[in-house]
Amino acid sequence: MVCVSRYFLAQRAARALFASSLLMLCIGGCTRQDGRDVATQFQEARPQEFFQTSVDRMATLAMHDNLESLYLLMNKLYLRNPAEWRKSGFVDARSAERNVREAIEQQKPLGQLGKRRDLAALSYALSPEFLGDRVGAFIYAIGSMLVTAHGGRLEFFMTDQINPTFVSNAARNIEKATWLLSQRQNANGELMLFSNEISEEGSNLSFATEFGKIVARLDLLTQMLDERYRRIGLNYAQSLLFLNFLPVQ
Repeated sequence: MVCVSRYFLAQRAARALFASSLLMLCIGGCTRQDGRDVATQFQEARPQEFFQTSVDRMATLAMHDNLESLYLLMNKLYLRNPAEWRKSGFVDARSAERNVREAIEQQKPLGQLGKRRDLAALSYALSPEFLGDRVGAFIYAIGSMLVTAHGGRLEFFMTDQINPTFVSNAARNIEKATWLLSQRQNANGELMLFSNEISEEGSNLSFATEFGKIVARLDLLTQMLDERYRRIGLNYAQSLLFLNFLPVQ
């Protein structure tokens, strides 16, 4: 009986220690972080975020940021190549940008590319045969390629799977596309699209910088996905290696 009493007292003490530790963690976690406290961040969370792991959330944020980078690049390319948006038939560059953005996010074909998407669209947009709005086609091709590489989704949840190989391949394709953008010329020996500039007047490498941000995000996500699936395998192996029966009394 003494042993039993000591056992229950120890259990009660352990539970009390756990409760106090949890309380301290909550108090410590509610301190201000970057100007906002945890409680405020929790209130601002959307309901669907509860069905996302940390990797799912990161993939969702990375996709959003990568598309925003693409839209910024589209705006900059239209500024440097104003003749392109006029080929699209819209009244101004903003309307042309909105059309490309909707086509990417709604996963619709872009009229001037026919039914071409991702890699097929990218090859066609940078070919001499293409005579349409090359800026819109180029950005749409990369955007649709990103969506395809992520399994056709822009937001990710626990039930979704992203292939890290495809994400890594998308990063390499963007590196190649960036190089082609700065090198590909038309029949007259002129650049098909003006982007980066290095001259006596100054340098403008903002295009390469923004593309570099996209590549960096994709590479980081690739590493996170590799680690995620590696940990799943390790956790399973550990469960077999350290298999112990649980007490029933």
